[in-house]
Amino acid sequence: MEQDKNMISGWLEQNPNLEIEKFISRNLAITEKVRKALEEKGWSKAKLAEEMGKRPSEVSKWLSGMHNITLKSIVKMEIALDIDLIQLEPKKEVEYVVFEVLKGFKYSENKDSDYKEYQEGFISMAI
Repeated sequence: MEQDKNMISGWLEQNPNLEIEKFISRNLAITEKVRKALEEKGWSKAKLAEEMGKRPSEVSKWLSGMHNITLKSIVKMEIALDIDLIQLEPKKEVEYVVFEVLKGFKYSENKDSDYKEYQEGFISMAI
């Protein structure tokens, strides 16, 4: 894999192209995630190929980092390995909510007036 990265880096230096750089970077990131997942599961590339119903040579080509992996193939790898290779939105681990008490705010049974008073208090604090 290191030799592939060196070949790619050398080619990019001679042929700078942001689109190609980003494509290669993402491709290598995906193949690295797959490599780590295989290592954690104790699987070989041949075992992954078997789980995906693919030829071992095809999986080896994908994981070389030198081949365009289709979205369909990525999804097949995700299912076989039970991992997410592409994360479209950040996962929220923890969400914090901060509550503050406004000085002079009095709670009443009329929620509409409470809300209006809260908004007015908030706006005056912001100014």
